Amino acid sequence: MIKSLLILAGFVLAAPFAAAQSTTSFADVNAGGAATPAATSASGVEKTVRDALAKLAPGVKVEVVEKSDLPGFYEVVVSSGQVLYVSADGRYLVQGEVYDVVQKSNLTSRAQATIRLAALKSLPQSKRLVFAPANPKHTITVFTDVDCPYCRQFHKQIAAYNQAGIAVEYVLFPLSIHPGADKKAEAVWCSQDRNAAYTAAMNGQDPGQKTCPNPIAETTALAMKIGIGGTPTILNENGVQVNGNAAQDPARLLAELDRLSAQAAKGPVAAN
Repeated sequence: MIKSLLILAGFVLAAPFAAAQSTTSFADVNAGGAATPAATSASGVEKTVRDALAKLAPGVKVEVVEKSDLPGFYEVVVSSGQVLYVSADGRYLVQGEVYDVVQKSNLTSRAQATIRLAALKSLPQSKRLVFAPANPKHTITVFTDVDCPYCRQFHKQIAAYNQAGIAVEYVLFPLSIHPGADKKAEAVWCSQDRNAAYTAAMNGQDPGQKTCPNPIAETTALAMKIGIGGTPTILNENGVQVNGNAAQDPARLLAELDRLSAQAAKGPVAAN
């Protein structure tokens, strides 16, 4: 973790220089590993930004450095999927969400959505549990844990979500706070009818001890890489995290997905 000295919404620290690295873009970040180097080496300012972070937190791996819409700052993504903001002179570092008040947009959410969308594109449907109507209006990705009570509550309404035109693609993400959840997830995945086994498990039934080759280590690593910290975490088609309160009711979830879709058509991600 980066050490913090909290000042208002973020923290501010001075930092000298260290070694340079190459520049990458948000689109280069995916679940397969480190970001792909850009064609050109980092500019002097980008080197300053990377050096500041290297001095402040040597163990933190920088994936992306891009100029931010926040004047005088660069947007930095580290290996945990966290988005930070570093001033062009390397002196100030801000941790937290940054809003454009005039545009009513969340710059941090926009960056996170871009990263998450790129990562999700690398995970095919064959590594998900898909519950979908014939012609869905929206498709959401839900990071889920068999032993998560809120995930169970969400799944109780799966038929209503589908009826509302929402396809749900579950990505298994057993949390370490639930001992044995990884084994249950594996047993679900290794069942002949995965969807039926998942539904039964969400209703409290023991999925058994079945084992087989499975994507759970991969999906867990992907979740951690893009900053997913809990379940259920719901992302829309553009990688934007959906407010969990809206997901409690299928009609509210549909309305929220419609809103986010309309917002995406206009431009920046709206502040939630």
